Amino acid sequence: MTRFGRRNIEIKASCPDLDGAREVARALGAEYRGVLAQIDTYFRLAEGRLKLREIEGAAAELIFYRRENRPGAKESSYDLSIVSDPEGTKRILASALGVRVVVQKRRELWYLERTRLHLDEVERLGRFFEFEVEVSPGEDEGPRHALAGRLREAFRLTDDRLIAPSYSDLMESAGTS
Repeated sequence: MTRFGRRNIEIKASCPDLDGAREVARALGAEYRGVLAQIDTYFRLAEGRLKLREIEGAAAELIFYRRENRPGAKESSYDLSIVSDPEGTKRILASALGVRVVVQKRRELWYLERTRLHLDEVERLGRFFEFEVEVSPGEDEGPRHALAGRLREAFRLTDDRLIAPSYSDLMESAGTS
């Protein structure tokens, strides 16, 4: 059994109105942190997900995570490592495991109460709102789930807007990988 170093409570939803989401984030007191151009290369695994995230102007990250594909709040357990040679790492992992899919996105990042708010424009998929509520090691996740619920209400994330799968799954199912 893999033990992970980090956990989040996540919610992802479609977001046809990015300006409206920005207004809600500002009204809640979220801190704007900028825009990130990201390329996530997902590799083939029997279980879990492994991606190399390349971020324009920042260090690349190798992220392994497990998360259920269900709508609404869900726990994501993950480990992350900074990668000094993203091209070499990508080449080795592609040779060893194979590339599953590549996801390119423009991510607007906001922070609020140990929560990363993402306003994402994903190439070939559309616009999405995602938030990740950080759960500290050993912390009872009940209060974090409660915060996720409050944020879901504040951003009016109705059931019909919730997204269960990851962007990688959506790319594969749309045949755009």
